[in-house]
Amino acid sequence: MHGTPHTVADVMTRTVVAVVGDTVFKDIVKAMSRWRVSALPVVDGGHRALGVVSEADLLPKEEFHDGDPDRYARLRRLSDLAKAGARTAEELMTAPAVTVRADETLARAARIMARGKVKRLPVVDADGVVEGIVSRSDLLKVFLRDDEDIADEVRHQVVAFLFPDPEKPIRVVAHDGVVTLTGRVRDTSIVPVAVRLVRAVEGVVGVDCELLGPPRRPDLDADLPDAPPTDDAAQDREIASDGCSS
Repeated sequence: MHGTPHTVADVMTRTVVAVVGDTVFKDIVKAMSRWRVSALPVVDGGHRALGVVSEADLLPKEEFHDGDPDRYARLRRLSDLAKAGARTAEELMTAPAVTVRADETLARAARIMARGKVKRLPVVDADGVVEGIVSRSDLLKVFLRDDEDIADEVRHQVVAFLFPDPEKPIRVVAHDGVVTLTGRVRDTSIVPVAVRLVRAVEGVVGVDCELLGPPRRPDLDADLPDAPPTDDAAQDREIASDGCSS
């Protein structure tokens, strides 16, 4: 139903600067400085990802440069002390590399980053060969999507599908990524589904739901209290309020 979600391939950087396992410390620093990156994939001869070396992996060299570590550091920071004495990318890198496939969705890539507590991911093919790299800033590019483009997808992929015959035409407006839905629907039980689907549209920052149920008809719905003729909107909101909560 939805338009095809963006994938990692849509936003990743395809030109990848990588180092091999025996690259020495100073050459790693030079590569980071030259290409203005804070981390580099470490690859083998077949360009398969082995790990990632980042600025955080290099800093212990400077931190412990001017003296012997105290007893606390020796006991609690064994990994950092090992990196302080490391000389090559293979000794410095964090391994195994946390990677993602190019055909994964951006949401999936974001979850991998969060769980792995990393800021970037090498993008690999089925054989583990590095094809690109994706960063946090790359994943945020979907929020640069044009408001009218977002609204158009909501109209055609969500509203038209869930509410083909609304009680009153549904208006969709997007502003700064926030989508507002207004109008009347025949079945308010579907409204929570609509809110979830709109929120899932890429580029959507939030959803303001102002959808109302059908007007009450006191003459036909005898079991319902008569509605004041001047305040239909308030009662209609009560009908649909549970559906619009998000």
